[in-house]
Amino acid sequence: MRGLRLGLALALSCVASGAARAEISGNVVRVGVLNDISGIFQDTNGMGSVEAARMAAEDFNGGGKGIKVEIVYADHQNKADVGSAIVRKWLDVDGVDAVVDVPNSAVGLTINSLLRDSRMTFLASSTASSDLTGKACSRNTIQWVNDAWATGNSTAAAMMARGGKEWYFITVNFALGQGIEAEATNYIEKHGGKVLGSAKHPLNTPDFASLLLQAQNSKAKVIGLANAGGDTVNAVKQAAEFGLQQSGQTMVAFLLFINDVHGMGLKVGQGLQLFEAFYWDMDENTRAFAKRFAARPGVNGKMPSGNQAGVYASTLAYLNAVAATGSDHARDAVPEMKKFKGKDKLFGDVTIRQDGRVIHPMYLFEVKKPEESKYPYDYYKLVSTIPADQAFRPVADGGCSLVK
Repeated sequence: MRGLRLGLALALSCVASGAARAEISGNVVRVGVLNDISGIFQDTNGMGSVEAARMAAEDFNGGGKGIKVEIVYADHQNKADVGSAIVRKWLDVDGVDAVVDVPNSAVGLTINSLLRDSRMTFLASSTASSDLTGKACSRNTIQWVNDAWATGNSTAAAMMARGGKEWYFITVNFALGQGIEAEATNYIEKHGGKVLGSAKHPLNTPDFASLLLQAQNSKAKVIGLANAGGDTVNAVKQAAEFGLQQSGQTMVAFLLFINDVHGMGLKVGQGLQLFEAFYWDMDENTRAFAKRFAARPGVNGKMPSGNQAGVYASTLAYLNAVAATGSDHARDAVPEMKKFKGKDKLFGDVTIRQDGRVIHPMYLFEVKKPEESKYPYDYYKLVSTIPADQAFRPVADGGCSLVK
């Protein structure tokens, strides 16, 4: 009898444990959008990312189960310590269940480390460091949109296929730029090209004159801008003043978005090559999303960037996983997300690998000439498509401990 009672107690304990495991903490799923609201990424991310997350929550609509969703947000100011303090408070005090967005690789890698083995999910939809799915991979992290490996390798491959074998880099001197330059250089040199030089600059640099002169004097066929946001915009504007592209050199931006092109204008940006995961004018689904986004309060008619589209897609994917498992805990939601393989309305054919990398096609675009643009935000023409299975680092090459 005693053995029977003990067995029954253990069985009930397991049932109770399973029930406790699959639950929504506080009866509400809280998603925290963490990004740069006031600095160089405010147009590509900023409050537009917050609206994208809100759109995902609205489209989720309770997941058919009446699940409540709350979107919160904060500005990490491009500082790892600030971002870490915000997320620690979200984790320990505010009951936030997932962090999404996080442009700036230094901030993203810090958050990735902080949330490892916690209950929170990290939806790194704007963090470009490929270490997130490599040596720093975590069971809590899913990386959407872009990364340094894809940007460096695929952009270099596409440009070299068009004759761009000699390169010069203008690189922002932090993890993002260094990672992109290293990946691109590795590809270029392995495939018979040459890197003739590199000039480094700090984040948020106003004057690129000396760096552009060095690039021009190098006579490199391709000038690679391994930076992002306002830095890329300033470099392209000043390059136009130098007449750099008219001299036969081609500029390629590794991380540039539609918002940046809008800010610089087609007269300045025309002919620029850039690498994107998303373009609002690709098909009916992307156009429908973009028009809804542009009509949101505070967006002021702007079309979404790839990063903002990534916030929407990753937030919705996470919420769908919560609905499927009945739990907002990372140990339940993330494995459920990794089961997905199919069509995403914004990113096309999507698979989520065991290392946390979301696989989807990538695209090389050229910025149109002013006379080629027929309507607002009609800025890109497609040069080439990189299939999903070629666009990202092979899973076996990343060194992720999660890959069996």
